[in-house]
Amino acid sequence: MMSNRGGSLMRLRGLLRKEFLQVLRDPSSLAIAFVLPVILLLLFGYGVSLDAEHIPIALVVDQPSADTSSLCSEFEHSHYFQPIYIHGLHTAQRAMMERRVDAILHIRNDFSEKLRRSNGASIQLVVNGVDANTARLIIGYSQGAYSKWLERRSTDEGLPLLVPVKIQQRIWFNSNLRSRNFLVPGLIAVIMTLIGAMLTALVMAREWERGTMEALMATPVAMREVLIGKILPYFVLGMGGMALSVGMGVWLFHVPLRGSMWVLLVGTSLFLLTALGMGLLISTIARIQFVAAQVAIITTFLPAFILSGFIFDIGSMPYPIQLLTHIIPARYFVAILQTIFLAGDVWSVLLPNAMALAMMATLFLGLTRYKSRKQLD
Repeated sequence: MMSNRGGSLMRLRGLLRKEFLQVLRDPSSLAIAFVLPVILLLLFGYGVSLDAEHIPIALVVDQPSADTSSLCSEFEHSHYFQPIYIHGLHTAQRAMMERRVDAILHIRNDFSEKLRRSNGASIQLVVNGVDANTARLIIGYSQGAYSKWLERRSTDEGLPLLVPVKIQQRIWFNSNLRSRNFLVPGLIAVIMTLIGAMLTALVMAREWERGTMEALMATPVAMREVLIGKILPYFVLGMGGMALSVGMGVWLFHVPLRGSMWVLLVGTSLFLLTALGMGLLISTIARIQFVAAQVAIITTFLPAFILSGFIFDIGSMPYPIQLLTHIIPARYFVAILQTIFLAGDVWSVLLPNAMALAMMATLFLGLTRYKSRKQLD
């Protein structure tokens, strides 16, 4: 006579075989796991950028001279700006009103004369402040170009640059200041939130719609075996999608991966269990595929996109919203991925976020087990 343990393992093997065959027969699961991350990464990876380059800027020079030409050439050779020479400040202001330029650099007619005086010369920078972030970038880039021109001018004339304090910048983790290095790891976390929830959100609901759940309940199989049989195949699919996303991040978007692979594997496993648990809980309650898919998108993808710190800084949000972000699993995975990709294995960051994910995975899987009872309503 077969023991209970032996019977349970045999039933579980049967369920896993059934689910893997179902995955191979159903192209929608493979599309969600492997095609969806490729499309979203290409779309958002190239489309979303916090950098500002080739900014149209009007150069208004009242009296051209060797000094003004030298200063303007600094803006011409910067990849941040696309200078346009305009005669007259009023014409330049009209160009800004018509949004043909985002800034005006006005060099007055006494610029060369004042440049050689002890109190120095001034230039006027007018910036379109409709987009506050771009305006701040333009101001910073302009100050950088001006400082670089001053250094070059002092070197050419063999004179010391009289600056009271000289800042020696050293940028950690993202030395090139590429916003893509910051965005792509966060984007992978947001995409995996959607994929993990979608993969399992449709599973149980589909079983209820097709009536196969009732047939499954008539068998000796236990509900915990059903849940394990649903989770393991989609966990494997999710890890495949994650490997594909990480590969695209490293080789296509050239984001450095400084952490350990095994740390990345553990962090991803914890997050996938959380996302799969969320999807299973949704499908257990919804029982209709369309409703389950809609709920999965609204409750996982949108909060992950806005409240995970992927784009918007959580520290800048109002305090009640900051508290709300603590129940968003993607917040912890974004922190883990950005740390592993850009900084390496920083345990003071990784461990608290991993523990939060472990607690969330336990909560969602426990709620799913509680709501999944072997009875018909």
